[in-house]
Amino acid sequence: MTTASPRTDAFPGEATLLHPTRKGAALSLERISRLLEDFPISSRMGRARRLAGSRRLRIGLNAVFVTGALAAAVLTVLHFVSSGWPLSSADPLLVTAAGVLFLFAYAFKAWGWQRLFPAEQRPEALTLAAAGGAASVGGVALPGRFDEAIRIAVVRRLPGKKKTAGIGAICLTLIVVGLLDSAALAPMASVAAAASQSGGVQIGFALVAAAGVAAAALVLCLPRIARLNFITRWKVGRWLREHTACRRSASQAWFLISVSWVLRGVAVFVLLNALAIGGSFTLALAFLCASAASASLPIAPAGAATQAGAGAAILIVAGIPKGDALAFAVAAQGLVILVGAIVVAAAGVWALTARFRPARAAILT
Repeated sequence: MTTASPRTDAFPGEATLLHPTRKGAALSLERISRLLEDFPISSRMGRARRLAGSRRLRIGLNAVFVTGALAAAVLTVLHFVSSGWPLSSADPLLVTAAGVLFLFAYAFKAWGWQRLFPAEQRPEALTLAAAGGAASVGGVALPGRFDEAIRIAVVRRLPGKKKTAGIGAICLTLIVVGLLDSAALAPMASVAAAASQSGGVQIGFALVAAAGVAAAALVLCLPRIARLNFITRWKVGRWLREHTACRRSASQAWFLISVSWVLRGVAVFVLLNALAIGGSFTLALAFLCASAASASLPIAPAGAATQAGAGAAILIVAGIPKGDALAFAVAAQGLVILVGAIVVAAAGVWALTARFRPARAAILT
């Protein structure tokens, strides 16, 4: 009996597909590469790939973002010039104290975020604080959720560890930070819900508190979930197991981020008294929870404007006159952005110093 010889007009690798070997069903990388050689990338896709990696495109995108930020800054300055700065009649000592509290809040948030990175890949705390400050400044002009892209860009650009964390690892830490933010807000939302007289507001704050409890449970259970067999069978699951922070580090991050939110609440309370609006610490927590909850929207006209509007709405519901509520919301958001800009400027000076220090040392030697 004669055996049929394989076709001579088959494309490379086709005979292997028609007659698989006994050892396995998966094709080797060498055979897959031979198959891909017969299906090259089209010229259009090649041009798009080269365009996406071009330096001119990156410069153009940076120019667009910088132009948008400058336009937002100019419009903000013109608005305050015409209508007046809300803090013009405030107590300067209390306003300064609120600004210092916001500054410490940025620091504790950065320290908490830092705990979610592996020890050998942890960025500097100032880098993470600058990322938060840049996101708050960018929220003036950019829609909601674009601040996450700003955070990633700042963490990747500013100097830090020699072994920088990848984009995927940074994204994972940002997701966990968002969950820990919700967990830290749960006690505040519970207090605000108990003190509120409106049924709708109570339901809203109760939902925020419940979401915080669920977020805390998810963060604490995430290391165990990442070790499950049906998760580790996948490549993504194995990557998640390697990059997920342990329960101890997550607990430390939760504590530090909670301290950050408490400092923000105290700062809002001090600012309420600086503007002679009055109000209790519970009202300050309600304002803070409403602003933070609005920041979790998938998309919004502008992050800062959405947060200021949500905070003003809570103050109006609490009985504060509409004009005073709007002025306070704008003032609070403006102070947060101002402190964030100061942090970004400090990080920029630190980055320039670190960049020119090796060059100066080389010249001296």
